[in-house]
Amino acid sequence: MQAVTVTVNGVSHTTGVEPRTLLVHLLREQLNLTGTQVGCDTSNCGACTVWVDGDAVKACTVLAVQADGHEVTTIEGISDGGSMHPMQQAFHEQHGLQCGYCTPGMVMTAIKLLEANPHPTDEEIRHGLEGNLCRCTGYHNIVAAIRSAAEGVPA
Repeated sequence: MQAVTVTVNGVSHTTGVEPRTLLVHLLREQLNLTGTQVGCDTSNCGACTVWVDGDAVKACTVLAVQADGHEVTTIEGISDGGSMHPMQQAFHEQHGLQCGYCTPGMVMTAIKLLEANPHPTDEEIRHGLEGNLCRCTGYHNIVAAIRSAAEGVPA
């Protein structure tokens, strides 16, 4: 076991992990933050997308020991108390989900997409989501949700 200290959603946690433990498993199994999904363990689906020091990463490709001393934000950490993050609200209003399994990763990726490009075209949105897979929706409503959230972003 190796001790790691990671700040997750603003709270510092020190825990022991096996050196091969993935960040996604630390979050889900040790910190009980189950919003981050385990979809494929191969970095193909993006369901495990979180932010490490503000950058979107797939938590199934990061070892927990690599997160030692870093800040991690999960889907649970983006809302403001009882209200949803504007991107979550847009997904809700535009029905940008069906089963919801991919939604946390999509939302985390979409927020970073709008930070980099506040007013993307539909094509740019689709390109920005290439690392996230949805098996249910066909992406139409996901793109509409991100476009809707972008309309609320000041120019």
